[in-house]
Amino acid sequence: MLTKAEISQQCAAMSIPTELLLEIEAFLGDTGMAETTFGLQAANDGKLVARLRGGKGITTNTVEKIRAFIAANTPGNAPSSAPSSQGLSAQDGNVLHRIADALERLAPAAEAGDALEDGDAFVWHADGQWLEAIAKVNRVDILLLKGIDGQIDLLVANTQRFADGLPANNALLWGARGTGKSSLVKAAHAKVNADTPGALALIEIHREDIPSLPKLLTLLRDSKRRCLLFCDDLSFEGSDDTFKSLKAVLEGGIEGRPDNVLFYATSNRRHLMPRDMIENERSTAINPAEAVEEKVSLSDRFGLWLGFHNCDQDTYFAIVEGYADHFGLMDSNIDIRAKAVEWSMTRGSRSGRVAWQFIQDLAGRLGKPLG
Repeated sequence: MLTKAEISQQCAAMSIPTELLLEIEAFLGDTGMAETTFGLQAANDGKLVARLRGGKGITTNTVEKIRAFIAANTPGNAPSSAPSSQGLSAQDGNVLHRIADALERLAPAAEAGDALEDGDAFVWHADGQWLEAIAKVNRVDILLLKGIDGQIDLLVANTQRFADGLPANNALLWGARGTGKSSLVKAAHAKVNADTPGALALIEIHREDIPSLPKLLTLLRDSKRRCLLFCDDLSFEGSDDTFKSLKAVLEGGIEGRPDNVLFYATSNRRHLMPRDMIENERSTAINPAEAVEEKVSLSDRFGLWLGFHNCDQDTYFAIVEGYADHFGLMDSNIDIRAKAVEWSMTRGSRSGRVAWQFIQDLAGRLGKPLG
């Protein structure tokens, strides 16, 4: 368990008062409750205590939930009204005073727009409604993306217009797996920011967090920075109604999409839903045309559609040789094309992802790091 001095030092740069972590540590010590159990029962977050110790902030509502849980479960506390001061020890009285002082000083949670100044790439955490800055993005240089020149030109141009404050479209990158869809989104963001430093903030939202998208947009709406939202592998199943809320957020809602926000998504499905789901609507609905229209109307919210398809052998070789040359893996003693073909046959496909996996294997066998 952390000491009071260690907790105070950790909380110095946090958006929560030092007293809160002290109260949690005291409660855990008094009750013997496990940290994960406390987090799950107090705020439905098993990693709550670990995140607080690591310097992560939380919202005002979460602070109130935590303190309410502690008050209700502290041994000896009466479940009804405020506790009486009679019979309290000096230590108990100090704890109560600290709680009262902390509640008085507690300020509203910082807006997400403040965090956008901390970097160029973020991940949205829906549970605590906060943005985590990513220091190093896992991306491929745009010059290494081969066989998708048309898609690169269109997406970079659309992204640059958005960065310049001009009208731009939401983009859906769909097609075969491993063909460079998500790599292109991250590479386009990097290129635009290289040309205009700090122009765009890339914010990744996970597929399961799509229901929290309206809250994220509310936080970003008043920010001066232009934000590129990115959802990788977006798709919906038959029983999933999340797509309806996403439709309203992208286009058609009263508030609409904020002017400083653009949405990019990748998917293996052109209409974001499985074909059998659409076919089932045609066969069972009273009005098949209307049922299908509702299902596919989400993809219509994306003004820019970019298709990605399996590459031919020449393109596959170009990708492999581009990587090998970039990382200094070309060796006259190795027939790199023959090795690349052999690798693709074991995988049963040719794609940018398969080429990259081959390069990782080749670099490992040659004893050369990639970086």
